Amino acid sequence: MMSWLPENVSTYGAEIDRLFYFVYYLTGVTFFGVQIALLAFLWMYRARPGRRAVYTHGNTTLEIAWTAIPSVILAGLALAGRTTWADIKSRQPATDFVIEITAKQFNWEVRYPGLDGKLGTEDDVLMDNDFHVPVNKPVRVHLKSRDVIHSFFIPVMRLKQDAVPGRDIPVWFEATKAGKYEVPCAELCGFGHSGMKGYIFVDTPGDYATWAREKKVGPAGVTG
Repeated sequence: MMSWLPENVSTYGAEIDRLFYFVYYLTGVTFFGVQIALLAFLWMYRARPGRRAVYTHGNTTLEIAWTAIPSVILAGLALAGRTTWADIKSRQPATDFVIEITAKQFNWEVRYPGLDGKLGTEDDVLMDNDFHVPVNKPVRVHLKSRDVIHSFFIPVMRLKQDAVPGRDIPVWFEATKAGKYEVPCAELCGFGHSGMKGYIFVDTPGDYATWAREKKVGPAGVTG
């Protein structure tokens, strides 16, 4: 397996990677097959002394074959992609860990519930760009944008979602490995786009509890 993709530390990352590699190799084989056939036909049917052009109305069997086979392959890819999409977007797991992230020019504003355990109240804890989550815990994010379209991107989680002004878009992930990972904006959002990045810290349960206690972050579970 190729190693040029970022490390996968997400529960659904392997499913996305499998689909990506299948499409990648399929299109690669198709590309080289078409190019080889093109070169072969150029050689086989090149102009030669004494050869006359042959006019044909085509071959019905071949035309059906090269229409039906790609159609079946594309339908299969669409079904596989739709299944993966549904697993990630439509079947979000139940969790008691919910936070809010608002994109703006040019940073990520992260909101945690305070000690009352409710988002949208006076004791909410706000921070910019850096945020912490526990490992092996489904995390649900209410993704928003304050100004223009941004794109929330965690490469190692295989998570990428546009943040659109006026919309609250739920996304989720579950990290499988503790560490510090980059969170860039993947949508050209203005002159400061290249510098708009933050970091997600995936902590062990003990480290997260210590951090939450220091920051006065409460149970991240209820939207007020």
